[in-house]
Amino acid sequence: MGLYKVMVATGEELFCGTMDSISISLIGEKGESAKTKLFQLCFHGSVCDFEVPIEEDIGELLSVRLYKETHVFPVDDAWYVQYIHVTSPDGKLYQFPAYRWIDQTNVVIHHGIGSIVSSSKVCVDQRTEELEKNREDFKWRLYAPGVPYCIDADNEEDIPIDEQYSFLKRTSFRIIKFLSAIEARLKGLTKCTDSWRNLEDMKTVFYFKKTKTSDEVSRIWNEDSFFSYQFLNGVNPMLIKKCIELPENFPVSSSMVASLLGSSTDLDKELEYGNVFLADYKLLHGVPKNDFINGKPQYMTAPMCLLWKDPQDQLLPIAIQLGQTPGEQTPIFLPSDNEWDWTLAKIWVRNAEFTVHEIVYHLLHTHLFAEVFNIATHRQLPRNHPVYKVVIPHVRYTLDINTLARLQLISPGGVFDKYTVLGTKGINVLLEKAMQEVTYSGLCLPDDIEARGLESIPNYYYRDDGRMVWEAMERYVSSMVRYYYNGDESVRTDPELQAWVAEIYEKGFLQRESSGIPSSLETVSSLVKYLTMVIFRCSAGHAAVNLGQFDFYTWMPNGPASMKSPPPSVKGVTTLQTILDALPDVNTTVMEMVAVWQLSTQLMDRKCLGNYHEVHFIEETPQRIIQEFQEKLVEISKIINEKNQSRHMPYLYLDPKNIENSISI
Repeated sequence: MGLYKVMVATGEELFCGTMDSISISLIGEKGESAKTKLFQLCFHGSVCDFEVPIEEDIGELLSVRLYKETHVFPVDDAWYVQYIHVTSPDGKLYQFPAYRWIDQTNVVIHHGIGSIVSSSKVCVDQRTEELEKNREDFKWRLYAPGVPYCIDADNEEDIPIDEQYSFLKRTSFRIIKFLSAIEARLKGLTKCTDSWRNLEDMKTVFYFKKTKTSDEVSRIWNEDSFFSYQFLNGVNPMLIKKCIELPENFPVSSSMVASLLGSSTDLDKELEYGNVFLADYKLLHGVPKNDFINGKPQYMTAPMCLLWKDPQDQLLPIAIQLGQTPGEQTPIFLPSDNEWDWTLAKIWVRNAEFTVHEIVYHLLHTHLFAEVFNIATHRQLPRNHPVYKVVIPHVRYTLDINTLARLQLISPGGVFDKYTVLGTKGINVLLEKAMQEVTYSGLCLPDDIEARGLESIPNYYYRDDGRMVWEAMERYVSSMVRYYYNGDESVRTDPELQAWVAEIYEKGFLQRESSGIPSSLETVSSLVKYLTMVIFRCSAGHAAVNLGQFDFYTWMPNGPASMKSPPPSVKGVTTLQTILDALPDVNTTVMEMVAVWQLSTQLMDRKCLGNYHEVHFIEETPQRIIQEFQEKLVEISKIINEKNQSRHMPYLYLDPKNIENSISI
């Protein structure tokens, strides 16, 4: 009973306000108050104070119910509410984080204290009702057999309104899309289906779009040391692994590489010492390809590349086989071969790298898994569940960008169909094959580094910077988890958490026991690791494979999306003209450049790692934990910046200030 003071905050962006009439009722342990009108004109960025008199005793405040009813216009006008704060007559403050669009007649928003069913006195019925509604809004769809499920939506308008791009984000995306190709169009390059006359002409595609790294790549792309550098610090630093024993289908002999290794050692010794590494693109073997681009046949192979760490700790390629089946028609190319033979062999490896990177490590390991995390989080975790609060900033806008990708990039007639060797024929086949090799350890950075035997290889910036970010995330997650869970039993007996993990296992990892992906969690430590994996995949993991695309692929020979000639079956016949004839046409090159510029360009309305602008955690201790996490990220950023001063080529992609919280591009 008495006078309650109510503060209502509307979103700050344009169009967050509403012309509709807004009313409120307060829900307590003893009942719900009468509906009280607050306002009928709500502007973006407004924070409004009201007084709500309540005659009856409703007890401890649990929730608020917001009503939105048409007033000026007969059409529904969605309203974005950030939060509601209510101060009771005795001066107690209740906080109700919302951060959501309201396009319904009434919505219940629960108190913001984080709680789990197994250890708190919570209103189970309210949580159940919320999740039932979410399951109607977030429905699964089978994207393709053997591939993670996706949101049931045909376009961006079909996904829940809270998951759609903001006005600022959408506008930014459209501007970038328009600007990305305008220079090439003005030069008439987007319609030119000729082969390149020389390599230097490729530098004329973009005059204004350049970075220091992209300029350097165009200069040193054909150097062996740089070719090898990219396996560690390029856009796909997750494929290379230590080679203890040569694969049977890669018969490299000591005599082949003797001149490179020197007289004091041989290949067998170097294998034993742990100085030999392998990049194997076997996933591409047997994958159907795009038959024609511009009416010209296209080709793909599944190469194998052997690399050696020399006594100066420099990684170098020492043998390349352009296929998985050795024989006379599949020679092993060596650095001692004809210059153009060796160059073309490396280009074929880079072509395979482009394909595997984009579909496996970029699309599957980050975008598609993040989409599964998003949908399962909404379907299985109520808003006041602490795991929901931890995860939700890291799945922001992922459904929108993935829906756009399915419409524009990987759909029939989309960018991949028109301009890459894989096309839509091969995408789902490659995804299904890659899913068979997904492991839990492969998704957890420290375990992945160990599994690939790369704990001590020098100059592995992805590992060094990534470990710092992973460990900071792990400390943050551990502190949050241990605040809300008082032991292993509380993890085991949390039905909402277990349902979340089980649904991710079922819809994301397709119940593959061999993957090692958990289908349930038994301990606090297992929950910490799992949550760290989820956050890393959705933020730093994506940054590592996305931000450098323009830097490394804008010089097309360093990552051609397709090849117009079959891989060479003999040595000694390749010339520069052979290479020019094999590389993609002018328009194909241009559209690849346009695509990677779009994908690696930072859009407006981005939130850097740890920038939790939506205050989901209202308790003092979790807020302190977030602050400590943010301070640690600032420290890591300084360390990386200092390291980059002495690196030959700066590694920028895991600097926390460059990492976005979520996958939104």
